Amino acid sequence: MKKILIIEDDQIVANIYRNKLAVDGFKVEVAHTGEAGLELIQTFQPDVVILDLILPKMSGLDLMKKVRAQAEFQKLPLIVFSNTYLSNLVQDAWKAGATKCLSKSNCSPKQVIEAVRSSLGMSGEVVAKPLIAEPRAKLGLTPADAAKAAEADGQKELRTSFTSSFPATLAALRSAIQALSKVTTDAERLNHTQDMYRRIHTLTGAASIAGLTELAQLAEALEALIMELHEKPGSINASTLRTMAAAVDSLPLLFNPSVATVTTLPAAANILVVDDEAISRRAVTHALDRAKLKSVGVDDPNVALKLLQESSYDLVFLDVSMPGMTGHELCTKLRALPRHKKTPVVFVTSLNDFQSRANSTMSGGNDFIAKPFPFLELAVKSLVYVLRGKYPAVKTV
Repeated sequence: MKKILIIEDDQIVANIYRNKLAVDGFKVEVAHTGEAGLELIQTFQPDVVILDLILPKMSGLDLMKKVRAQAEFQKLPLIVFSNTYLSNLVQDAWKAGATKCLSKSNCSPKQVIEAVRSSLGMSGEVVAKPLIAEPRAKLGLTPADAAKAAEADGQKELRTSFTSSFPATLAALRSAIQALSKVTTDAERLNHTQDMYRRIHTLTGAASIAGLTELAQLAEALEALIMELHEKPGSINASTLRTMAAAVDSLPLLFNPSVATVTTLPAAANILVVDDEAISRRAVTHALDRAKLKSVGVDDPNVALKLLQESSYDLVFLDVSMPGMTGHELCTKLRALPRHKKTPVVFVTSLNDFQSRANSTMSGGNDFIAKPFPFLELAVKSLVYVLRGKYPAVKTV
């Protein structure tokens, strides 16, 4: 029997993967810290290790380096959970000896099992063990169908658990953002962002396993932004706080059971970026690329107006100060177009002018973001509006 070690500090997520792997015929152990995981690698001698890169007491990266430094474990398969927005962290994981990197926000237990089997050179379909198949035999299900049904039952069970804990998680995140807006020292900011990060990190993994993929995708982007702000607390300002609050307020929309089966972001989402400054425009389009959102960049507001007259867009970013036509004037004109009466418009403005603009609706814009902005802040804000646009009729809690 092949042995699997899971190193994951979220006990719920770890137990879900342990149960799935055990049912598939593997012997499984779990460690909840990096130090405990390193010790179990020595004593349990696993055939495959599945680990999160963000762990208490010893990071996943440090653990991997220590494992690879030992000759007997240089070929041990290491399957890593990471955040797709933290590209530097993913690259470091490959350098440290990862065998495979999986996105925690978009990875089902079935995919994890497939990755394990692939790492072990095991081929063929995963078949349900009698533990799962026999209770369903009377229903006439094949072992494969029984396995699918059991996975659906597991998601349903996790969603039920998710339902009971989600309001408390949401309230804690909202309180943390409010508290963060009132603190003045970096030490206080570090405490609040660390707490927020742990909560949203747990939410990302649980939402993915529960099949709430879009919620997991937004949570993953927010998780990456919070980590960046934790590392650079001086970047926390009115703009980033507003963006985090909007993201948290959007989570309940994606938690609605009626959208729980959706598995991908809208591939056709199209975003228009209007800014006469090339560097600023490229910064916006680069941030959108990070969020895997398609965008068109334009330096002339008159050209932008023509595009808006001819095509529909899911989101528009407008620079405020542009020659020939200001962002406010362009926003007024696009609001007169039937297809863009309700299109979300985000103004890109200077940090010094952000607060005064944020307190008014101005010319029909929906939101603001302050320059210079972290790429991840704009990615989070974009996801918020694109996803909100998919479910305008769903009420949040």
